Amino acid sequence: MRVVYQRVSRAAVSGNGLILGQIGQGACLLVGFTQNDGTAEVDWMADKVAGLRVFTDAEGKLNLSLGDVGGAVLVVSQFTLYGDASKGRRPSFIGAARPEEAAPLYQAFVEALRARGLTVATGEFGALMAVELVNDGPVTLLLEREAERG
Repeated sequence: MRVVYQRVSRAAVSGNGLILGQIGQGACLLVGFTQNDGTAEVDWMADKVAGLRVFTDAEGKLNLSLGDVGGAVLVVSQFTLYGDASKGRRPSFIGAARPEEAAPLYQAFVEALRARGLTVATGEFGALMAVELVNDGPVTLLLEREAERG
């Protein structure tokens, strides 16, 4: 499971000219899944996102989490995070989970974030969307949790 975490002052996602989800201060999360991901990866990532201390305290240090600052998250599905462009000029997406596998994981991730007390807005899984954000800092992190193979 991969997440691009961007600290934002605001973010929105739209499709077909309609705003699907929007937030103020918080994080925009681009989320991708691979074939071996499951609930262990979803829970680990939800804990990581909820606990990351990437917001500044009174001394200007990155010491506060989303919950500490009352931040929200905008979660956008992004299968292209598993694109492999190491060969040729067209990326391969065979590492990405198929939609029927990824959609339930995406929904589980959204619910896991909500269960941790976060306000969550979303796009529409699998839809062609436009993401607009104001990156705050900028602070952008790539978070990854490889599925354990059994």
